[in-house]
Amino acid sequence: MDSEGQFPVNSPPRKEWILEIDNELRIEVASGNEAKITITDGHAEIFGTELVRNKQYTFRSKSKIAIYTWHGCTVEVLGELEVGYISAETPMIIYLNVHMALEQMRQKVEKQQSGLKIGPKVVICGPVNVGKSTLSRILLNYGVRMGRRPIFVDLDVGQGSIAVPGSMGALLVERPADAEEGFSLQTPLVYNFGHTTPSDNIKLHDALVSQLADVVFKHFEHNPKAAVSGFIINTCGWVTGGGFKILMNVVKSFKVDVVLVIDHERVYNDFKTNLGDTVQCVHLPKSGGVFERSQSQRSHARDERIREYFYGGRTPLYPHVFDVKFDEIKVYMIGAPDVPDSCLPLGMEQEDNSMKAVPLSINTDLLHSLCAVSTASSQDEDFAKSNVAGFIVITNVDVESKTLTVLSPAPRPLPKEYIIKTGIKFMDLK
Repeated sequence: MDSEGQFPVNSPPRKEWILEIDNELRIEVASGNEAKITITDGHAEIFGTELVRNKQYTFRSKSKIAIYTWHGCTVEVLGELEVGYISAETPMIIYLNVHMALEQMRQKVEKQQSGLKIGPKVVICGPVNVGKSTLSRILLNYGVRMGRRPIFVDLDVGQGSIAVPGSMGALLVERPADAEEGFSLQTPLVYNFGHTTPSDNIKLHDALVSQLADVVFKHFEHNPKAAVSGFIINTCGWVTGGGFKILMNVVKSFKVDVVLVIDHERVYNDFKTNLGDTVQCVHLPKSGGVFERSQSQRSHARDERIREYFYGGRTPLYPHVFDVKFDEIKVYMIGAPDVPDSCLPLGMEQEDNSMKAVPLSINTDLLHSLCAVSTASSQDEDFAKSNVAGFIVITNVDVESKTLTVLSPAPRPLPKEYIIKTGIKFMDLK
């Protein structure tokens, strides 16, 4: 009890960590808590983003971060942690060597006398839970800190870090990622795939990869600085069988010249066998700090990513909820189920419907569906290959009044009338 007769409020635990050269502090914030982190001495970074000394950074519940120092530092942590330990075993020097090799490729391209100067075209591959997204962020941040403007291409439809799960996109990176919130997501180019695994529609996935590659190379024609900087592609964790074929399509479509394989020697050797000396293949170790995630944890992370798309992270966003009349929109899905062979007329072959835009009736089946708002201007356009203006969630369907209620990141009206239903559901519990 204090001098005024009041019981003191429990303050969050505070701990100081001293890191030596080439050490990493690995932290997971406890569920339902937040942690405030301050570098009180020395220099450190988070996934390639430099931390400002004596500035307090706040990380939300279940955040998983790694604070690395090249020169040594002191870190003060205020808050409850699920995990917290220092490791001297890190692959950061190896990752820095990769960055320097990419920078040498950029410098070599700059000296070309003629033609379009395109820097390193990199794809990062590996199974789930090996740190592909982390390595992407490190290499992009290091490139930007050298004055480059690389493009980040995210093909990991399971997590969808540029927009939402079930999407793929490209983003011009002009400044280092914010330590707490990641890269600025202003004006990304986004395509809707509509599923959280490529195996649900491989033909559509391959088509969107080719479409995205075409747009990226066209952008290079008008942005020489981005062209010299090249791009970093993050991929999903399906790497064997059909997954490897998908990766080979990525390599071909994006004319990749560097393949980085994390932790999977067989996939590395498969690339070496299939690509020979035409593409530089590098096998990298995964960091011991990579947190393993179960299927349920990945599913929860997808829900959190969608929630963050609408409501924001540390910086809150204020989405809009409004009604849309049935006759104001047209709803489609991409891909129609195959007709059983036994139902086909004799001699008829199965029609490929994987890229077909199928009109849907507006009814309660749409409830809680995550939907893409297509930029297509008419039904004559290819909905499957059209990029999207954004995403909405249908939170209510009133059949009697013929009205939908939608959760939208922007105010009414919807920018376009063509809505593409995905196979992803989201319960808005806010």
